[in-house]
Parts: sequence; structure tokens; C-alpha cells
Amino acid sequence: MKKGRSIADAVLNYLISIVLAILVASILIIIQGSNPLEAFKEMVLGAVGSKSAIASSIRWSTPVIISATAAVIAQKSGINNLGIEGQIYFGAFTAAVVGAYVQGPGVIVIPLAVLAGAFAGLLYAVLPAVLKLYWNIDEMITTLMLNYAAIQFTEYLTMMLMGLGSDTNPDMIATPEIPEAARLTQIMPPYQASTAFFIGIVLVILVFILYRYTRIGYEWKMIGRNKDFARYGGIRHFKNYLVIFLLSGAVAGVCGALEILGPHLRFRTNFSTNMGWDGIMVALVARNNPIAAGIVAIVWGMIKAGSLSMERMTSVNRILVTLVQALFVLFITLDFKSIFKKRSIGRKGRNR
Repeated sequence: MKKGRSIADAVLNYLISIVLAILVASILIIIQGSNPLEAFKEMVLGAVGSKSAIASSIRWSTPVIISATAAVIAQKSGINNLGIEGQIYFGAFTAAVVGAYVQGPGVIVIPLAVLAGAFAGLLYAVLPAVLKLYWNIDEMITTLMLNYAAIQFTEYLTMMLMGLGSDTNPDMIATPEIPEAARLTQIMPPYQASTAFFIGIVLVILVFILYRYTRIGYEWKMIGRNKDFARYGGIRHFKNYLVIFLLSGAVAGVCGALEILGPHLRFRTNFSTNMGWDGIMVALVARNNPIAAGIVAIVWGMIKAGSLSMERMTSVNRILVTLVQALFVLFITLDFKSIFKKRSIGRKGRNR
């Protein structure tokens, strides 16, 4: 009964948040001098209105599914890994180098590049994990700052690799293109949607099974709920904390690797369109439920694809959609039922 009420409250929260987000978007579109209905129509058509639209939705959903899974692994266990963006960058750079320079058939090169990306993301998560465990330095601060270091450092490594000077045009800073054999298969050719989408779905299912049906997943959830209680219960907090942090970084690295092996085919500076931050926001919206995060990530990707189409077909800028997404995440964090209940109690007190 209690679980049913909590689900109903969550659904109510989502519905109110969606309505408020649409209302805010409509007001902003009207201020820009456009028709909200026309804008929303183009957004829907751009997300599911044709084969190319569906392929675009899948393409933009894929990195969000994987980065959200990385965020869920950390946040469900009480770890604030805000460094997913930086871990994506190192995973992408490493996979680009392996894919471009390792010769061989795709069945060998592709898994090797993905594993290399995962290992790079894992390594980049070691420093904030160690700083937290040994010196109790807040991982929110270290992971956040390391994002900027990752962007700059991978750019520097790319320039060193390609023998480029400091006066090089930023658009020219890139690794060699990955050969045909090392590329992921397109599932809706000639569009960019690739088999990375299925890898993302598999990761979501594996994380769900891990937390729902395994002993180690139960221990990790207990650490997230109350680390002191978990420690008193015999759960090895130090070891588990490190493993969780590194696994989150590894999954983020996989996200970067698959982006390079799929749509991008080479590493470029600033290639990521806030994939890590999108994943963190999706995990928050999904309340760190892996399956819900996968579903929300697909919707997130559809909104991204639809916003690109809306910008082409109307005068509305897609930046507005990014703003509304952020507001939606903000609304989700509010407990509307409690707010309404407090207002109701306040009215009754004044009426007396």
C-alpha cells in the first residue's frame, strides 16, 4: 500500500513538472514571437515523424543512456561523480587512438577500443576517489574541476600526437579518422544511429540486475542510504566505495569510446555536447532507477532530435529547449504534494 502511494506521488510529481515545463516553454516561445503549437508540432515530427527523425532520436539517446547509467551507479551508492564529462573525454581520446592505430579485423579492434576507453575513464576516476577516501576531500569539487582539466589535457595530447602547434585552428585539432573495419555498424543506414544503442540498453539491464538481484548491489545501495549503518553491518565501505567510483568512470569511458567509434569517427576538441551533464540530469529525473533512467534518456534524446528540427523549421532557438530541460529537472526535485499540503494546512489555520 505504501509503495503504491509512493509510485502515485512520483507520477503526480512528473505530471506537474511536465505541465509546468510546457507552460514555461510556451511563454518563452510566445515572447520570441512564434507559435507554441507550431513549435511543438515540429519538435514531435523531428523526433518520430520519419525514418531520419527516428534515427536521429536513437543517435542522441545513445550517449545519454550510457552516461546516465554511469551517473546512476555512482549516485545510487551515495557518490557525487560530477566528472562523467571528463571521463567521457578520456575514454573517447583513448578509443580514437586505438581505433586509428591498431590494425586488425573489427571483431578485435572494436572491443579493444571500447575496453581501452573504459579503462581510461576508470583511471581518470582514481584521483577523486583516492582524495575522498584518504583525505576526505569532497568528490563534488574534485570531479567538477577535473572535467575542465580533461578537456584541456586531451586537446594537448591530440596536438602532441598529430604534431600540431599552438597556432593551429581549433577545428583542425583531431586524431586520424578510424578505418572502416573499426567502426560500429549503422542500424538505420545512412543515418548515424549505431549498434551503440543496443550496448547502452544492455548496460542499463545489467545495472538493474546488479542492484536488484545481487548481494553486492544490495551492499552498494546500503552504502548510498547510510554508509555508517552499512559499515556497522559488516559492509566493507572503503573497498566498495572505490569499486563503485571506478565502475562509474569506466562506464563513462565506454560512452566516450562508442561516440568515437560511431558518429564521430575521430576525436576532436569539444566533441561532447554536455553528454556527461545530460546523464547526471537524467539520473536525477529518474531518481537513480536504472530502467527509468534508460526510458528518460530515450525521451531526452527525442527532445534533442526534435529541438534540432524545430530550430530548422521555425524561428525558435534550440537553446530554449535546453533551458526548459533544466527547469524540468528543477521541478522534479520539488515535492509538490508536500507543498500543496502545507498550503492547505496554512489556509485552515488562517480560517480558524
